[in-house]
Amino acid sequence: MRLKALQRGPTPQLIRIGVRNKGCAGLSYHLEYVEKPQKFDEVVEQDDVKVIIDSKALFSIIGSEMDWHEDALSSKFAFNNPNIKDACGCGESFTVS
Repeated sequence: MRLKALQRGPTPQLIRIGVRNKGCAGLSYHLEYVEKPQKFDEVVEQDDVKVIIDSKALFSIIGSEMDWHEDALSSKFAFNNPNIKDACGCGESFTVS
């Protein structure tokens, strides 16, 4: 699993997930590497993997699943978010209600 590899590396890193105002649909995911959670962040742990959720993004992504996808042209984290009500054509931004 990609997240386990990041956390076991020589400089262990956690992934912090947030959302930003961006794109034609309104919101986009924002991922960053951090060493520890910020004051109001939520820490989620499953299968011995910790992920940090920005408190401002919690209601936009609650219930989401995140997976690592690799193919010949790209590698990225992909989200399955049950809260999405609309998305832009290119898939970079979304709207929740």
